[in-house]
Amino acid sequence: MAEFMPHYAGLVMLTFLGTAGVLGVAGLAFLWTLAARKYALAKRIFIAGAVVGFLYAGTLLALSLRSEEKTLGAGQQKYFCEIDCHTGYSVVDVRTAKSLGEGAAQATASGLFYVLTLRTWFDEDTISSRRPVNMPLWPNPRMVHVVDGDGNRYPTSLPGQKAIVASNVPLTHSLKPGESYDTVLVFDLPENAANPRLLVADWDPVTHLLIGHENSFLHKKIYFGLSEGNSARTQ
Repeated sequence: MAEFMPHYAGLVMLTFLGTAGVLGVAGLAFLWTLAARKYALAKRIFIAGAVVGFLYAGTLLALSLRSEEKTLGAGQQKYFCEIDCHTGYSVVDVRTAKSLGEGAAQATASGLFYVLTLRTWFDEDTISSRRPVNMPLWPNPRMVHVVDGDGNRYPTSLPGQKAIVASNVPLTHSLKPGESYDTVLVFDLPENAANPRLLVADWDPVTHLLIGHENSFLHKKIYFGLSEGNSARTQ
């Protein structure tokens, strides 16, 4: 099972860029007609631009309200659009610990460390025909945090991250088609945290304006469930 963020990414981007282009041209035309004192024409341009903007915003809001929250299990993937290809993410291992590391590098959790292994995969089957087959990809930056059943958010634990292996692979490491790598993420959660789930999300602020994207206003999220001992087969 895989979930895409957003679905129909190519169409979503074309719709966004087309709408932005129309509104940009309309804005310039509106200013020009005002400067030329062609007020009747300026009014028509303003109304046309407002209709286009209203239709886009209305579609974005309607799809957000129809969206459903989802929680992915071990090994299930969440795909993100990289314009001409996709990267997939999956949680392949979850464990908990009160302390991590040894000696001076040891870190003790305020509550309980959740140590997650997140796999990043460059799916070669999603490459656009315009992209050179063997061109490496540097994934876009992602936001990662854990959300518990009460809606509390927890960022990665700096002491916990320092206590794990120093060679941990960052989420923005380059990939060639078909390659994958694992990144270990450490979170310090209260011991009584209920139903913790991982959210991996786009960082780019433009995604808040994309129809059908989980970052858009009121859109539901796609999470990863965190059951200790979860593991998945290597891609």
